[in-house]
Amino acid sequence: MTQHTESSASHPPREPRVTLRGPADLAEALPFVLGFHPDDSIVMVALHGARGRFGGRLRLGIPADPAEWRHVAAQLADCLIGEASRPDHPDGIAVFLCQDPRPGERPQQTMERLRPLAQHLRTACGTLDVPVMEALCVSDGRWWSYCCPDIGCCPPDGTPIPQDGTSVMAAAAAYAGIQVRGTLKEMQARYTPLGPPRAAPQEAALDQACAELVPRMLRDGDILTVREETLTLAEAALHRFRTTPAASDDTAGDTHDDTLLADAEAAAIILGLQDRETRDQAAEWMEGQDAAPALRLWRALARRCVGAYTDHSAAPLTLAGWVCWSVGDEPAARVAFDRALDADPEYTFAKLLHRACNNGLDPEPLRQCLRQERSKRQARGTTTPQPATGPKGRPATDTSPANRPGTRRRAHRPTRTRKGDGRRC
Repeated sequence: MTQHTESSASHPPREPRVTLRGPADLAEALPFVLGFHPDDSIVMVALHGARGRFGGRLRLGIPADPAEWRHVAAQLADCLIGEASRPDHPDGIAVFLCQDPRPGERPQQTMERLRPLAQHLRTACGTLDVPVMEALCVSDGRWWSYCCPDIGCCPPDGTPIPQDGTSVMAAAAAYAGIQVRGTLKEMQARYTPLGPPRAAPQEAALDQACAELVPRMLRDGDILTVREETLTLAEAALHRFRTTPAASDDTAGDTHDDTLLADAEAAAIILGLQDRETRDQAAEWMEGQDAAPALRLWRALARRCVGAYTDHSAAPLTLAGWVCWSVGDEPAARVAFDRALDADPEYTFAKLLHRACNNGLDPEPLRQCLRQERSKRQARGTTTPQPATGPKGRPATDTSPANRPGTRRRAHRPTRTRKGDGRRC
């Protein structure tokens, strides 16, 4: 089997090939394939050709209720395999069930508890005429195979996965420049909304911004002023992040970044980014000296989407994912897109970028488009997007009213296509 990051069998590999010779190599390769350790996850990887070249990959959290497993397995298989006529139709599937033991549970018991889920996935793929070539359980640094026909072959306590970084797989990954960033939970934690005592004043600021900005965003013509104000605030914040070096590239550094934004400032930018045109112009900060500070800014704004405003984080989360994808950090991009779709399952911008990233597309055409839009705007001598025409001449914005619990109202986004139940990795 050959590891690479393309999701289509028709694409040539962009990275050095690594031959995996069995389930032990598969278990060790998984975090290198994804770029992180996928704790508490179902991972499915498409295999192409006689040598089982890695293709599209899909990740979803393991449902806590076993009653959901059959339905989820069918949806995941359909999402990854699809129609037989698809050019990237797989020839086989590799399945990984990754979960550490529950309190008081031994790793072997975890493996047995998840066995019905593995069987549902094998059956669902088989129904679509694509075999599961291997199904592994990874728990507490060990692996078990659900496909091995010899009961006495695998140790009952599982087989340890090398952790010392001296294996052939680790050496090949290091040579190829592939990094493992830690666990999925650690990566997701960088977008977790602020907790007490910071959450209460931030939510109050969001309430105030919502009351002030939403009526203006719905008023004919005034949306242009709100766009200009939002982008002015965002550019000032971006300059602050650019001139204030990151303390560290981890949650400790994120805590430092949280001090760079005032509550009212963050609230105004978050509400303003609910407008599609404003968000699209902010997406231009995706390369060069803008990329790293923009990523820090979008992360910080996502963490400010607290309480009743968690769904508003879809915009900054998607912008964070776009920056990551634009600079070539696909694992981090997928995590951000995944979090955006958790916040708003119908957020089209996140769905489109997530799908493009998963399909191995090059982000450069989109970068070129954004550069051209910026050049046109500069040639016109304007700093804000021109209004798109909506029904009856109204600006086409993402700001129709919607009710929050109680008296809150939020900037509503347009109707979007529904998200699939699977998340490709």
